[in-house]
Amino acid sequence: MPLTLITANRNYSSWSLRPWVLMKALGIAFEDRIEPFAADDNHDAFRAFSPSGQVPVLIDGERTVWDSLAIAMYLAERFDGVWPADEAARAWAMCAAAEMHGGFGALRSDCTMNVGVRVTPRPASPALARQIARLAELWAEGIDRFGGPWLAGPAFTAVDAFYAPVAFRVRTYGLEVGASGQAWVDHLLTLPAMRQWEAEALAEPWREAEHEAELAAAGTITADYRIV
Repeated sequence: MPLTLITANRNYSSWSLRPWVLMKALGIAFEDRIEPFAADDNHDAFRAFSPSGQVPVLIDGERTVWDSLAIAMYLAERFDGVWPADEAARAWAMCAAAEMHGGFGALRSDCTMNVGVRVTPRPASPALARQIARLAELWAEGIDRFGGPWLAGPAFTAVDAFYAPVAFRVRTYGLEVGASGQAWVDHLLTLPAMRQWEAEALAEPWREAEHEAELAAAGTITADYRIV
């Protein structure tokens, strides 16, 4: 029975992007099921398929795996290439992915993911400025230590997937992440899986009021490439 990955709106759902782009980039076959944000609170509706009431969710037969980090760990037990083969790179990649999974709260709240727009952001809070500086530091460290062009070496792995939503944020808000960080962002955005996600984000018909309000609070929209 094939795997099923349940995700939400391409334009907004950063958590959904992580396992989706990982599986696409590694050639892991799955049924792609979208459950869009259809209300201000989708928890009860999503509880029909997700124990946490959130996405993403991976369905493997009668087994349900929820949370993007848990999905990556589950896939790593079954498929090659999820984490770097080199032990030092793998340890670094796991730490960096966990840091993204559990941190960067100001980045998430002040620079909400919206793939289809470009924004002149409001002046960064001290917390956001620190987190953007940390991104630049972290990405440069990975590329310098392991040789690039990906964060932990020559191959795309889970650590790149975990920072993939941030790459869209860097472009949307024009964030300064240093030369190495920007080179990684530019490289990642050419990945066929990322281009597919972006094309689907621009074409999807859904708008969700809370996400759009967060975007309006983040700054001034200078371009909107969404088709609908």
